[in-house]
Amino acid sequence: MTRASEPVGGDRAKVLANGRSGAPAHRRQGDPGAGGRRRGGSRLGERRVLALLFLGPAALMLAVLVCYPIMYTIWLSLHGGGGATFVGADNYVKMFTAAETRRAIINNLVWVVVTPSVVTTLGLIFAVLTEKVRRATAFKLILFMPMAISFLAAGVTFRLVYDENPERGALNAVIVAVHDTFAPPSPYYGANPRDGGPLAAVDGGYQTTTPVDSGDAVALPVVGLPQDRIPADAATAALPPAGPGLRGVIWLDFTRGGGGKAGVIDATEKGLPEMTVEAVADGTVIATTRTDAAGGFAFPELTGDGYTIRLAAENFTEPFNGLTWLGPGLVTPAVIGAYIWIWAGFAMVLISAGLAALPREALEAARVDGATEWQVFRRVTVPLVRPVLIVVLVTLTINVLKVFDLIYVLPPESSQDEANVVALEMYRVSFGGGLDYGLGSALAVLLFVLVLPAMLFNIRRLRRDQG
Repeated sequence: MTRASEPVGGDRAKVLANGRSGAPAHRRQGDPGAGGRRRGGSRLGERRVLALLFLGPAALMLAVLVCYPIMYTIWLSLHGGGGATFVGADNYVKMFTAAETRRAIINNLVWVVVTPSVVTTLGLIFAVLTEKVRRATAFKLILFMPMAISFLAAGVTFRLVYDENPERGALNAVIVAVHDTFAPPSPYYGANPRDGGPLAAVDGGYQTTTPVDSGDAVALPVVGLPQDRIPADAATAALPPAGPGLRGVIWLDFTRGGGGKAGVIDATEKGLPEMTVEAVADGTVIATTRTDAAGGFAFPELTGDGYTIRLAAENFTEPFNGLTWLGPGLVTPAVIGAYIWIWAGFAMVLISAGLAALPREALEAARVDGATEWQVFRRVTVPLVRPVLIVVLVTLTINVLKVFDLIYVLPPESSQDEANVVALEMYRVSFGGGLDYGLGSALAVLLFVLVLPAMLFNIRRLRRDQG
């Protein structure tokens, strides 16, 4: 028999072997003990040191380039222009009471409300349409190409696009061409009566200064019309044949090369055809006619006296020269248009990537169930791609709050105040001549506060998606 306390068989052999080895009991049982704890602690310490070695430079750069400038800007915003005198909240009060800052904030609000939504919508439309055409890659490349252009170059380009002169400005050239197709200008714009002659300006046109009697032949000289705008079918000026009623002639009282006599029809002077002539009695137009090739007109049915001959204002309508895109009234929409042209391709590319990841089964199932393409787009495509749309919308919101380049380059100096935004006002106050670093820093803090909610929303959404 063996004792109850003795190991039996193989167990006893293990005990003997362990006893011969001389190892401590806690080592023999696999317990790490103090030595194991030391090794584990050293490994953890090594990992922390390694993490600090990798994160330290990034943390240092973050502190130097981000945290310190933010704190120093806040400190400057509480001091005077030179940074030597503490003024408290005076810069913030001045910021919100100054007309320039209020205009800049309102313009920024317009940018935030309009631009991100328009760019995102256009990007979605382009992304969907390019999927349905052949050579979609080429179309996407063309639409994305403006992103390769700097804002400075884009501003210079759009200065030419928005030029008020239709001969230089591409946009006004198109608008004028379309307008003149439906409402062509008069060939006689710029013409005016000869000084001391029988005509005087009235309501955009011209009329005789003295009453005209039936049977009289009225000679109405006009000057100021370039030779190249005389109609090709114009004949040598001549009074109409004698007859009953009112008669007269309208001609360009100018002889090329000099000579001739003022107020008298000379041999080389041309009549002005197709000009609208009105006969007026007691302030009412009672008859209308047009001049012939020689500039003559006649109202044979009118008898009596006391008439007024009027050259209608439509004869002298100035040509439509387009719109003043960079003037005070339209400068902000014009700059927003340039921004949309640049960023629509960016939105399209991101949304196209989201569309490529959509489950095609859902789209095909909706079509099989009888949904139209519009219903598929509205009820299936848009809901599925909504996370990407939110990313684009938030990114553009942050970007437009900081917009500076286009507004600095594109508007002329005369209308830059009307296009002003917070970032530009910050630059102008700090470096544009005022050198008021305190007020400029307050504007920088305001800009940071405006951007911060969108950034926090973006970070929170990304963490939620990863979780």
